[in-house]
Amino acid sequence: MTHADANARGGRWAKITYLMVNNVLTPRCSLQIPAQNAGESFKRMSLMLKVLGRITSINVRKVLWALDELGLVYEREDWGMPGRDPKVPEFLALNPNGQVPVLLEGGFVLWESNAILIYLAEREGKLLPGPLEQRALALQWLGWQAAELNPPWGYAVNALIRKTPGYDDPAKVAESIAKWATRMEILEARLGHDSGNGFVAGDDVSIADIALGLSVHRWMSIPAEKPQFPAVADYYQRLLQRPAGARWMGQETP
Repeated sequence: MTHADANARGGRWAKITYLMVNNVLTPRCSLQIPAQNAGESFKRMSLMLKVLGRITSINVRKVLWALDELGLVYEREDWGMPGRDPKVPEFLALNPNGQVPVLLEGGFVLWESNAILIYLAEREGKLLPGPLEQRALALQWLGWQAAELNPPWGYAVNALIRKTPGYDDPAKVAESIAKWATRMEILEARLGHDSGNGFVAGDDVSIADIALGLSVHRWMSIPAEKPQFPAVADYYQRLLQRPAGARWMGQETP
């Protein structure tokens, strides 16, 4: 159907995007796009999303999980130490912080993993609740994952998972795990008593669950004595049942 035909039929026409289904690139048709937005829609369809980052980065895996959850086609290019230094001028021109991930869409460049998650959710109209209060809760837990849940694990993860030289003080490992556990108690309370549903901000999975799920996966993977959190364990299993979750919460990526 031509643009003229579309306009003659009320100014709406079909948008075709593509997603991976059983490793096959499959067309998906979405109708009812206003004609005045046609140019922008076709422009977006023609731009391949590209993620710069290594899959061993938990922040890169946030973005990859979201892309898979949304059924979007994308490319990934390895960046990040020890394989490819992001402090080189080529990369710093995209992200002056020299950190991964970076999302590219044509000439649009976006860094910071949570910003990328929000952008993708808004772009596709999925993975964020519609009601304002639920949406705010999803963003609250997304921010909490980065600001409160992640920092305490630093020493323990470097010592027990990454085997980083210099992280070999048992007392500091124990302190790191203890502080980490206090944050996990907050998530346990939310999932076990407060939320009353399967996910942190409603009945449907959101970008907050993607971020939290990867953090929970890291907690489950740490080879150390630690408290048990039954509600968190159930939540982890629900996320693992999602194909995208299982893909990015594997044994090779703790």
